[in-house]
Amino acid sequence: MRGADRRIALGLYRAGPTRPVLERALEVGVTALDTAYNYGRFEGHRTLATTADDLLPRFEVATKVGYFPNGHSLAPGRLRAAVEETAQALGRVPDTVLVHNPEHDPAGLAAACEALTACQADGLCRAWGITTWNPLPLLRVAAEAQARPDVVMVRAGLAVPGPVLDAAEHFAQSIRAGEVWGMAPFAGNPSDPVWSGLDTRLFLEPGQGPVSSVQARLAAAFAVPTVSRIAVGTTRPDHLTELAAATRIAASAETVHAYRALLRERAGARGKEAARAAHHG
Repeated sequence: MRGADRRIALGLYRAGPTRPVLERALEVGVTALDTAYNYGRFEGHRTLATTADDLLPRFEVATKVGYFPNGHSLAPGRLRAAVEETAQALGRVPDTVLVHNPEHDPAGLAAACEALTACQADGLCRAWGITTWNPLPLLRVAAEAQARPDVVMVRAGLAVPGPVLDAAEHFAQSIRAGEVWGMAPFAGNPSDPVWSGLDTRLFLEPGQGPVSSVQARLAAAFAVPTVSRIAVGTTRPDHLTELAAATRIAASAETVHAYRALLRERAGARGKEAARAAHHG
């Protein structure tokens, strides 16, 4: 995938938006924001509208619906009401609305897709999709969802278990997603000591000049699995500049292929081991 085909979105999950980070985002070409109805204790959309103010029209806003103050729900009426409230809080229609973690209620996926399709048809959002942390429970119901989502958003990066990576690809294909986005490329913590034992620059095509460890992890995440956009969060403008530059760094297709094969081999070995243990148990 060429650098021009890869983008990052500024994720607002762990930290609310700040004016300096939003301004730097526009300076370095990051024009997408990733948020959700439940972020910021259900005040994230209003906070974003207030903080961004005149900058907000320059961003593409993707949000998610499915979590409510009393828990998770895919009830179509609740999803539609959340989308309507989102537009009011932002002062504009969101560009993309995603069904949030439908793996908590796989049986409700088809109806949730129909609800967001109706929202799109009624002008409440420009596109819709599905975001899932663990797509494994959704594989058996993907065919029941007749509507084709514009986007499927999944975990991406070297910390994602092999079976989850395979399931994400199969789910996106089964439900005929128009585009695949990624999230959590650093597994929630880019400074985790686990990364110090792995030189992720081995996953890159050689001869691309100096590349930081963080940039290498993000560049690899675009290929594990293949995604066109990844949501990353930061409160530091300089860190955002470093992340934005990673979209121009290419991963090695050969190395990624070998890595995925190794993950499948290990998953298969674990499965056989578990089957033997169950047989002798």
